[in-house]
Amino acid sequence: MNMTRKDFLKKSGLGVLGIGLVEGMMSNQKTLNFDKKKRLENMNESNFKIKNVLLEIGFEFNEKGQVEATKTDLFTISISDGKISAIEKNQPNDANAIDMQGLLMLPSFKDMHIHLDKTYFGGPWKAKNTNVKGVKGMIEFEKELLPKIATETTFRANKIIDLLQTNGASFTRSHINIEPTSKLDRLHEIQKVLENRKNDFEAELVAFPQHGVYYTDSVALLKEAAKSDIDFIGGVDPYTLDGSIEKTIDFTVQLALDHNKGIDMHLHEMNKYGLDTVEYIIKKVNENPTLKGKTFLSHCFILAALDNLQQEKIADELANAGVGIISTIPFGGITMPIPTLYKHGVTVYSGNDSITDHWDSFGTGSMLQKANLMAQLYGYNSEFGLSRCLKIATANKLPLNDLGEQQWPKKYDVANLVFVDASCSAEAVARISPIKKLIHKGKFVQST
Repeated sequence: MNMTRKDFLKKSGLGVLGIGLVEGMMSNQKTLNFDKKKRLENMNESNFKIKNVLLEIGFEFNEKGQVEATKTDLFTISISDGKISAIEKNQPNDANAIDMQGLLMLPSFKDMHIHLDKTYFGGPWKAKNTNVKGVKGMIEFEKELLPKIATETTFRANKIIDLLQTNGASFTRSHINIEPTSKLDRLHEIQKVLENRKNDFEAELVAFPQHGVYYTDSVALLKEAAKSDIDFIGGVDPYTLDGSIEKTIDFTVQLALDHNKGIDMHLHEMNKYGLDTVEYIIKKVNENPTLKGKTFLSHCFILAALDNLQQEKIADELANAGVGIISTIPFGGITMPIPTLYKHGVTVYSGNDSITDHWDSFGTGSMLQKANLMAQLYGYNSEFGLSRCLKIATANKLPLNDLGEQQWPKKYDVANLVFVDASCSAEAVARISPIKKLIHKGKFVQST
């Protein structure tokens, strides 16, 4: 027998306070409830079961060997101490299990490129100021703007986190400004935000010299930031800002090596210097193999400016060096060669980047929308193609491999789960299906 909404909330451990919170949550993406503190105080127990969970179990093939449909079935799943402890045949009559009512379970989403420390989101609507031109123009604009919005950092960062959760994500990689205007203030503030949210959200942090390493002399600040609890050393257009590719990259690489960090650099240049920067980074990573798999180029628009042969060559070099690409998918008129990157085995991630800030007016917080945009942009409109596009939302975790063999979930997997109102991942991507529930490390953090 299906439980009532009230019974579900009780079994989820959300309690009386949680009922009021969940009932007040968004009925659409324009209405959000950001009072997460009370909800976190009323989390579910560490051990529980969920039933009527829809999982993908394989593909249906036609006589030509093409994928025609996705096979699914209902299961009961046990969760213990933040992990999946059992995946069993569905037990619909188990009165002690939380009824998921046939929702499709997928790996929770990951936004791999965002800026939690600077946003208009949470305040009055404000579009990008299009009178400011170029990266250097934006730097001057930021010098005036950032002190004005500094008092809103904590509040607005929490709003973005809540927005991401509403859209099925419980993990992000955030770049944090490290430069003479902000110093390390924003870093420390975001670190406090994440400490307070550690039970329902995770993040990697990038020390990001938005105003250049040498252009505004951020060297000492970056060295100090590297000693703290961050994960990556960032960078931006070394030739355009600092006037030297080698000097900036050498500094960045050495800082990362000295403190056992990764590298994640913004590259926007679509000229000779953009390609020279990519090739120099590949060279440095090959010289320092401990950076393989830990080095990423965000945006990297130069790849879109190359001809097909050059794209194939550089994609092969990126793959061999273990250098990944993080793309926001569409960006103005720029179409990145993501299919070519996939073909050569390059790690590709995506993120929302801006959530309505002074760099861009867009940003929904939805990684499922990013998967949908990728499918439309590159013509992945088949059942198989759509199902593969889900990986841009999950940081490359898929329920089925390319042969249709189930590879997720498995016993002992961390219970980071999103529940979508869809029959399969292909439909979820094609229709940007509604996100209904989110479990992070075995705790319900979102439910509608």
